[in-house]
Amino acid sequence: MGKYVVTGGSGFIGTNLVSKLINEGHEVLNLDIARPQNEQQFPYWRQVDILEFEKLKVLILLFNPDVIIHLAAVTDLDGTTLDYYRANFDGTKHIIDIANMLPSIKKVVYTSSMYVCKPGYVPLNYDDYKPHTLYGESKVKAELLVKESVNINHNWVLIRPTSIWGPWFNIPYIDFFNVVYQGKYFDFGNTCTKTYGYVDNSIYQIQTLIDAESSCCKTFYIGDFEPIQISEWANEISIAMGKGKIKRIPFSAIQLAALTGDVLAKLKIKFPMTSFRLSNMTTNNTFPLQDLFQISGPVPVSRQEGVRRTLNWLVNNKSYKIRPASVSSEAVSNTYPVSLTE
Repeated sequence: MGKYVVTGGSGFIGTNLVSKLINEGHEVLNLDIARPQNEQQFPYWRQVDILEFEKLKVLILLFNPDVIIHLAAVTDLDGTTLDYYRANFDGTKHIIDIANMLPSIKKVVYTSSMYVCKPGYVPLNYDDYKPHTLYGESKVKAELLVKESVNINHNWVLIRPTSIWGPWFNIPYIDFFNVVYQGKYFDFGNTCTKTYGYVDNSIYQIQTLIDAESSCCKTFYIGDFEPIQISEWANEISIAMGKGKIKRIPFSAIQLAALTGDVLAKLKIKFPMTSFRLSNMTTNNTFPLQDLFQISGPVPVSRQEGVRRTLNWLVNNKSYKIRPASVSSEAVSNTYPVSLTE
């Protein structure tokens, strides 16, 4: 069994990853400024800001991991300056420097974002950037720190998660499930095709890249191989909820709703649709995954099974009042053996 440091292990992907590693019998240390979402993971958590270099260094060096999976980041799109996202690039630099102090480190996974390129833009290669938002710019800066550093003495792999969803998720895709659940999602006939990724598949892919020697010093998008049109996926979710197929409305109606949402957003009033969100929903955004699948092979969980597991979690954790097929009253996460990471 291995020893894993997961930065940002209290977030969406991190919570699922920590669960998987613990259940497989690995020693795990979650370093995050935020408390774990899953209370069973508290024994494995130490609170630290990714920008606190000295404290971060002490915790990691004492634990002496075989693998570091660096997920910690500021991921919202609210920033108005690049400095707002300093944790994304300065935090990455901290992990690079600390990993260089670990002579037995096997691999470091650095997490970037699909937003290093704008939706719809097809990059020429993994070094071709056209960032979307300041968040995307911060991730470009983080990638370049890894790729261009002349003093990295450890094996690394860069991952760019696509549109990942599943238990423990937050915005935007929990909002998507909520809108379908409330009967407020409509097929307006102009939706896009995107690469999505069910979180258990993403974790499987990350673990495969860690184990594969051929992944070293390369960049990979993380996601499920078959892109899908968002309205088709909404139909699958709605039917799985027992609500039947979603209804259709004219595209002009959704455009009006988006403009209304823009006005309300300026007044700090939340609304399920804005022009930014509509643009995301109508812009194709698929990614090359062939190089990933040459290493990882097919994903272990189908989209339909992922929807079922996610609905189980929503029923048990978010008070969804539905009875989808095979909903279980069991918690999504298993009970772990308590093992303090001091």
